[in-house]
Amino acid sequence: MALFPAFAGVSEASGDGSSRKELDWLSNPSFRVGNLTSLSQQTEEVTALVSAGSPLPRSPQKSELSGESDTGEKLTQISRKKKKEKKKKRKHQHHKKAKRRHEQSSSSGSESDTEAGKDRASRSIRDGQKESDKPRQGSNATAAAAADGPCSIWLEDIHTLTDVFRTDKKPDPANWEYKSLYRGDIARYKRKGDSCLGINPKKQCISWEGASAAKRHSHRHLERYFTKKNVGLMRTEGIAVCSNPEPPSSEPVTFIPVKDSADAATPVTTWLNPLGIYDQSTTQWLQGQGPAEQESKQPDLQQDRESAALKARVEEFNRRVRENPRDTQLWMAFVAFQDEVMRSPGIYALGEGEQEKHKKSLKLLLEKKLAVLERAIESNPSSVDLKLAKLQLCSEFWEPSALAKEWQKLLFLHPNNTSLWQRYLSFCQSQFGTFSVSKLHSLYGKCLSTLSAVKDGSMLSHPELPGTEEAMFGLFLQQCHFLRQAGHSEKVISLFQAMVDFTFFKPDSVKELPTKVQVEFFEPFWDSGEPRVGEKGARGWRAWMHQQERGGWVLVTPDEDDEDPEEEDQEIKDKSLPRWQIWLAVERSRDQRHWRPWRPDRTKKQTEEDCEDPERQVLFDDIGQSLIRLSSSDLQFQLVEAFLQFLGVPSGFLTPASCLYLAMDESSIFENELYDEKPLTYFNPSFSGISCVGYMEQLGCPRWTKGHNREGEEFVRNVFHLVLPLFSGKRKSQLCLSWLRYEIAKVIWCLHTKKKRLKSQGKNCKKLAKNLLKEPENRNNFCLWKQYAHLEWLLGNTEDARKVFDTALGMAGSSELKDRELCELSLLYAELEMELSPASRGATTGRAVHILTRLTESSPYGPYTGQVLSTQVLRARKAYEHALQDCLGQSCASSPAPAESLDCLGSLVRCFMLFQYLTVGIDAAVQIYGQVFSKLKGSALLEGPGPEDSTSSQSLTSVLEAVTLMHTSLLRFHMNVCVYPLAPLRETLSDALKLYPGNQVLWRAYVQIQNKSHSANKTRRFFDTVTRSAKHLEPWLFAIEAEKLRKRLVESVQRVGGREVHATIPETGLTHRIRALFENAIRSDTGSQCPLLWRMYLNFLVSLGNKERSKGVFYKALQSCPWAKVLYMDAMEYFPDELQEILDVMTEKELRVRLPLEELELLLED
Repeated sequence: MALFPAFAGVSEASGDGSSRKELDWLSNPSFRVGNLTSLSQQTEEVTALVSAGSPLPRSPQKSELSGESDTGEKLTQISRKKKKEKKKKRKHQHHKKAKRRHEQSSSSGSESDTEAGKDRASRSIRDGQKESDKPRQGSNATAAAAADGPCSIWLEDIHTLTDVFRTDKKPDPANWEYKSLYRGDIARYKRKGDSCLGINPKKQCISWEGASAAKRHSHRHLERYFTKKNVGLMRTEGIAVCSNPEPPSSEPVTFIPVKDSADAATPVTTWLNPLGIYDQSTTQWLQGQGPAEQESKQPDLQQDRESAALKARVEEFNRRVRENPRDTQLWMAFVAFQDEVMRSPGIYALGEGEQEKHKKSLKLLLEKKLAVLERAIESNPSSVDLKLAKLQLCSEFWEPSALAKEWQKLLFLHPNNTSLWQRYLSFCQSQFGTFSVSKLHSLYGKCLSTLSAVKDGSMLSHPELPGTEEAMFGLFLQQCHFLRQAGHSEKVISLFQAMVDFTFFKPDSVKELPTKVQVEFFEPFWDSGEPRVGEKGARGWRAWMHQQERGGWVLVTPDEDDEDPEEEDQEIKDKSLPRWQIWLAVERSRDQRHWRPWRPDRTKKQTEEDCEDPERQVLFDDIGQSLIRLSSSDLQFQLVEAFLQFLGVPSGFLTPASCLYLAMDESSIFENELYDEKPLTYFNPSFSGISCVGYMEQLGCPRWTKGHNREGEEFVRNVFHLVLPLFSGKRKSQLCLSWLRYEIAKVIWCLHTKKKRLKSQGKNCKKLAKNLLKEPENRNNFCLWKQYAHLEWLLGNTEDARKVFDTALGMAGSSELKDRELCELSLLYAELEMELSPASRGATTGRAVHILTRLTESSPYGPYTGQVLSTQVLRARKAYEHALQDCLGQSCASSPAPAESLDCLGSLVRCFMLFQYLTVGIDAAVQIYGQVFSKLKGSALLEGPGPEDSTSSQSLTSVLEAVTLMHTSLLRFHMNVCVYPLAPLRETLSDALKLYPGNQVLWRAYVQIQNKSHSANKTRRFFDTVTRSAKHLEPWLFAIEAEKLRKRLVESVQRVGGREVHATIPETGLTHRIRALFENAIRSDTGSQCPLLWRMYLNFLVSLGNKERSKGVFYKALQSCPWAKVLYMDAMEYFPDELQEILDVMTEKELRVRLPLEELELLLED
């Protein structure tokens, strides 16, 4: 029968012998139809024999075949040999590669080992028979052998067989000794799932022993991008994509060309590659060979180029530092270059596995930097910058004790370096393990006394460096802020009292002595009990010294009409409150009342033993070492301004940058309610986030200048009365202005909170203003007239305020726009008229134009009578233009710009911008700003970053900043009264903030207008740009505030009436973004030591409800700011259960605790 029925006719028709051999494979000579009946008979016989257990009989056909020839015996021998060889080979492959198991066991996984053995034997016999069929020649012998029947029976071919099994009745004693059957006797199988067929899955289950399938085939979770492995992967440099070397054709191509196969080399056909389709690497793999070493590592041209360039830069750095070993900036650049070297694919790696270690090992990078720095210090042993860089680097992996010893060694070598002292004090202040208030206070005293000895020339080994006196004053202020934040406000007030006496009331006989001797002379005055600065009857050190030389003071009897001090209210008003709330209320109340040092009243026969709290007394040993000499008149005036700022008076003093962020501890920098109401006449007290003595409120409370109690207000008045006669001219005028602004700030507080006290407070404020203006030197002081008129306007007396303005302007006469104070007065008058009421817009605009027009005229000022003529407006515009060109020419022509022209320039530009806005429009005002900004910015850039004491550069920057503030305020006012796009204001603020990243007013305006936008991408990109380039902390603080405002807005939209609604602003990940901003901000030195930043971080985490994480951040904050008492008080409010523990830590670190728990228990019992 033909193997393929379709070719049956072809095989029969071919009679030719050669063609018959060619088509012989189409027929199957061993197959006959009669074999089907004999096959069924053989099956029945096999079944009977297997059941009886007897061996199978040899079939007669097989014996006849073996009798005819020895081919059968040869076949069996060949099959046995092949069977043994295959067994050995399979065993070897089983141990060598586990992958071949699947190829050997391709049949069902539930077959037994014995059956698999039978199958292998049957397959080997079948292979032997196939091979034995090949040598046979002729079709007659094959047909005869196949006609008698098959030579054996295959179990796979018998489909009707049901009971063919082997029964093993021989017992196995090992089953009694071991836990389970021998694994070789158990059939191999693969279990799919943990269930079993035939059971009810709801009521029955099977517990499989051994590892579960879930464990064996555990699903590997996908790793996020922030894991350690993926971060290292993202840091690797990408592979550069090489461009096509062939130049593009000029003709347009409509299809992608495919290279012709004829171009490729024709492969050589071999016995391994008969068709010629394998490439060279595949052919080598088939031969069991690997590629050549040169071919296995194909050179990466891009990586080689980068490595070569990097090696060249390393060699260049080595050559330059070898030629110029004294160049410290070059060494610092070489240290910074190590970051780039370690980020590159390790050019110094010994092997492939070491490359990743080089990239990931931070310790290796630090050690390389340290080695470079040590080599640099060997060449420059006197360089402080290199040693500071080494200490900062070693802080990453050195112990604090070892680091402190290195700091002390460095200070011993350079005791005259003020920046070194400042860094050392900041380091000691942020070490929680070794910190205590008394230890750090004495360290500040040692620092200031050492620098005083250097300044006096007592330390001959080290000369005085430039800027030592300014740096000493900055360190003194840093110590005062440290004591204020630690709760020791009495010591702060005593330090300022002693410094004012030591500076302004020093006897002439001791002025030429060294500072140490002067301090020794000052001690008897301090311990004499004489009234000090701020106390009633204070006369100063000099007067006391003269009186002592004459024979002592004459006792003065106290005035009989003196009022008794006001009785203290009951400290605990509600005893039913929780204990922590009572403690916080009493502690804050005592902070507000007891910030002045306690002294015994001699008239009442009090002694030091009468003081209930000994901590309120300040001894001379607490302040003696911190007294310094200030010879500069500017620094002496700044001392008084700083003292007033500590008392809560808006004196306009700017805290030095060295201690600004250490002193920031309250959130008044984000308050912009008053600025939103009146953007042109906004009253800015400029506290910069620094609280005053006696103020320790919780975060988020509005910072109002509400003043102190009666005794505190009397103290402030006494300070003003004592220091005002010490100055004259502009400085005295500035002090008077500060006093009046302090009283006006209290009026604004009464306007917004307590209107019952408004009448009395306004009366007192007006009385002070009139008394100041009555003094002869203040009668023509336009700054005081401006504040007095503004006060009347705030109190609602608009007509009285206009009379005051008209009177002041009438006294001025003609100044031709060169008087800065007169321009400021007219500007405020016009701005107040513009903001008066939107309803009477025409009348108020006419009044404002009249004011600014009469400012340019030479005739005396007259009150408003009617609409201004157009000719007057034109003449005024020409006058403004000429004056502006003259001021700009003077400012830009001479390299040190004259102070007078700069002072006049800022006020003149602001008046001209407002005039153009009122007469032409907003575009004209914007054009004026653009002209001035471009000129002043170019001049500032040409000057470059000069020294910090360069007054011309500072004044030029301040003028540009004031003009920018006026421009933004004008744009905001215009947007309030009419429709105007946000883009110009946004661009102006963005450009200004890149120049002044520390201006808080500009940041407040920027955050507010960006909060109205639904898209935060531009804001985030801008904040990211500024935070990367600027060293200020304000961008971080306001970036956090902007995200918090956005989160608050989203939550208010999503939760209307307590229900979840659809979010109209799709925003995700705000919480994580804010947390990431906090973490990035506290990584810097300034951010990690800023109490305000830690307070905001702690408050944010508590608002999320994560108590444990908030506690972790609190203890982390203590590691960096252990001196900030407000942090401990916030923690008591957030974690009431930890009250005792927090108080123990405060007591251990010697922070000021005014209410111990024992006293609280007694107060609660009473």
